[in-house]
Amino acid sequence: MTTEIDFEQLVRGIGDGVIVCDAAGAITFWNDAATRIFGFTAGDALGQSLDLIIPERQRQRHWDGYHKTAATGETRYGNDLLRVPALHKEGKPLSIAFTVAMLYDPAGQVASVIAVVRDDTARWSEERALKARVRELEAAARSEPVAS
Repeated sequence: MTTEIDFEQLVRGIGDGVIVCDAAGAITFWNDAATRIFGFTAGDALGQSLDLIIPERQRQRHWDGYHKTAATGETRYGNDLLRVPALHKEGKPLSIAFTVAMLYDPAGQVASVIAVVRDDTARWSEERALKARVRELEAAARSEPVAS
């Protein structure tokens, strides 16, 4: 059974943010879920640099990895999630998790880099609270006298 799929409608309607950038890092596509996650509309984002959502302290590391990926066409984040801090339009910090894919031009060069993004802030906060609680319990266990 063959079914036609409207891939543009799929990408626009999917629950994860889909952000497409050209090889230089300018945003060329921004779906509604990216707007929900980051607060920027497509009109705000299109043509802008990814610096729009990258905390300043993370930018150099991001761009080093981005340009290496664009130049080599290779990334380990095609299957593995990358978890990083990000920024909302209102300036509040986010934690995001995403995978990366690439589109190639006819010459085989990377033409676009795609990120499929999920807001991971709640999970990150819960994990951080659990780690703090474990440290508290371990400290309490070390300070209790040993029963004989």
